[in-house]
Amino acid sequence: MSQAAKAGAQGQAPISYEDSKRLAADADPKVRAGIALREDIRPEVLYFMAEDDSAEVRGRIAANRVTPRQADLILARDRDEAVRRKLADKIADLLPDLDPGGQEQARNYLIEVIEILAQDQVVRIRQIIAETLQDVVDAPPGVVQRLARDIEEVVARPVLEFSPLLSDRDLIEIIEGGTGQGQLSAISRRYGLGEKVADAIVKVKDTVAVSALLENDSAQIREDALDGLVDAAMKVTAWQKPLVLRPKLSSGAVRKLAGFVAGSLLSMLSARQDLDGKTARALSKEVKRRLNEEKGDDAAAADPAAEVKRLHETGRLDEKFMTSALNGGDRDKVRHGLARCAEMPIAMVDHIFSAHSAKGVTALTWKAGFSMRFAVQLQLRMGGIAPNQVLNPRGGTDYPLSEDELTWQLEFFEGLVGWSED
Repeated sequence: MSQAAKAGAQGQAPISYEDSKRLAADADPKVRAGIALREDIRPEVLYFMAEDDSAEVRGRIAANRVTPRQADLILARDRDEAVRRKLADKIADLLPDLDPGGQEQARNYLIEVIEILAQDQVVRIRQIIAETLQDVVDAPPGVVQRLARDIEEVVARPVLEFSPLLSDRDLIEIIEGGTGQGQLSAISRRYGLGEKVADAIVKVKDTVAVSALLENDSAQIREDALDGLVDAAMKVTAWQKPLVLRPKLSSGAVRKLAGFVAGSLLSMLSARQDLDGKTARALSKEVKRRLNEEKGDDAAAADPAAEVKRLHETGRLDEKFMTSALNGGDRDKVRHGLARCAEMPIAMVDHIFSAHSAKGVTALTWKAGFSMRFAVQLQLRMGGIAPNQVLNPRGGTDYPLSEDELTWQLEFFEGLVGWSED
């Protein structure tokens, strides 16, 4: 494109060489900035302006697409971050349109500019270069290697996930050298990831990175490695769904997953189209068993006595559960829980609460094996005892009554219940 055509494309009248030199040396930085973006300026004038005192002028020269590459080399080391960033943005725009068969010298200059910017102290500038080179087949290999090992995740991630210039050996070296979770996850998402790289990721045992690996359908994961992840997924729940959705799973892995994944994932597992007849039948049986078990749980939840019995048998009927039931206003669970732990009839528990006896409630709590602090809450919220009549802990935690006094209270109420039943 001729100089006049370039000026016309910018909506400006053409400028002569002499006028451009005069304006480039003007004392007013606004005048110099006014011509710095023009594409009809001779290269030597733009080169001269690359060392202008004004950062605004230099920034415009850095952004100018026709600025000679020799000037870009100067600007790549500019003291002003904004100037270098504008240069990086321009390189990002220019690189996809660069003619591979163009002038070798111009290309070498561009590569040298990229190498300088890839080492810039400003993270955002390195990030722009990384995002620009992430899928460029003929990018400078040394620059890609440097960016892949950058300590900043936002810089390393694009090339680690997409660059075709990184070999499996490079990736394994980066993984084994120790890198961040974001970098590991980026490698995990690479298309067509090889088995050896997948093994290296699994070996690190990073939950997020392994999840990304499992979600990558194109990743090649050895059957032994998958089986090991299935075993670990019993505790690492984040791996369960991506394992259930993996395209290829051994029948043994499918059966193991069926034994512990949640009901919704079990349904997904059963819907797989690659199940052999034996595995499909085993899954169908497991689904039915789970449904029956859930019905039993629902029935137990509807019956406080049954739920309390089940919790007691499994060692989960503790003060934490009782406090939660009390705070939730579930009086029936509290009543049945106390009766179960104290090994006394529910009628006696009800009689103690209805008597509004501070000592009686305290004795009941003691017999059930709970703390005196819990006894205070029971007095107030189940026994209907006024705050000024509540028995408080001795020393902040101890029961204020002796064991003989507590036992006598229980025997007293036991006698009353027995008399009323007669």
